[in-house]
Amino acid sequence: MKHTMLATAAAALMAFTPMAEAQDLKMSHVRPQGATIDVELNAFADAVSEATGGDVSVNIFAASALGDYTTVQERVSVGAVDMATQPAATAADRRMQISSFPYLAGNWAQARAVYGPGGVVREVMAGLYAEQDITMLAAYPVYFGGISLNVAAPESVGTPEAKGIKVRVPGIKSFQLTGEALGYIPSPIPFSEAFTAVQTGVVDGVIGSGAEGYYASFRDVTKTYIPANTHFEVWYMIISNESLAGLSDEDQAALKEQAASFEATRWEVAEADQARNEQRLVDDLGATVVELSDDQLAAMAAKARADVWPAVLEDVGTDWGQAILDKVAASN
Repeated sequence: MKHTMLATAAAALMAFTPMAEAQDLKMSHVRPQGATIDVELNAFADAVSEATGGDVSVNIFAASALGDYTTVQERVSVGAVDMATQPAATAADRRMQISSFPYLAGNWAQARAVYGPGGVVREVMAGLYAEQDITMLAAYPVYFGGISLNVAAPESVGTPEAKGIKVRVPGIKSFQLTGEALGYIPSPIPFSEAFTAVQTGVVDGVIGSGAEGYYASFRDVTKTYIPANTHFEVWYMIISNESLAGLSDEDQAALKEQAASFEATRWEVAEADQARNEQRLVDDLGATVVELSDDQLAAMAAKARADVWPAVLEDVGTDWGQAILDKVAASN
């Protein structure tokens, strides 16, 4: 009888043992609420909640609300921010510039081979994140980059010749050198100051984004868009190793599965999304989208590769970087 009572009490205790608390993860991204990435990440959050039976909640913080992407990457590294989907911050490791090498891919098929699952650059970036105590969950293809101008297109628009037009570029060596190679006068300006710089005429345009980014953040100062394919913009969904380790094995697996699904879906729609955003510049803003021929794009790509690649390779480590470029060339 005594043993029966003890067993009953133990069963009752187990029945009332509180379940593990749900995990709330903060996810940062750089675009405004309602932008494509914001909508897609909110759908991802819903999918994660469903897949984990509510164990994991991903709370989305848009418009760099948790800090600019460089700061956020540092905070993810130390576990102060759980997750982010954003560009790689090269300030943390200059080798991360390999992700934004100009004209590394010439079309969407090549981009997927380089940055998609199993791609050379993707695997390298996963390793670089790992060195910062960060796990890469997915790559997020955004667009091929272009040039936004608040002035009419110069006559030499489709060539690498000098244009005398000053443009804002990110404080990243590859973008600065690309601007020069394409005939522009690059001016490194923080993103937070870039719109005002164009609006007040400090610079005449921007290099470093693409149609979606210019529509989201520079729509009032974009009169001309040049789809020069300057670089392939890819962001990465990352999570702090500390935050990931705080999830059960089952929830970790579910999170990774939903991240893979999130990426797969994006690869299917990204190219059409780019074309749609280029058309929005025309329809909504009245901007002129310059048509460039394959020969013009090839000439600009050749100039950028000749001028920019050697200099950036010195910055990231010539032997290390060249080995990656050789693998990229083999994959294309």
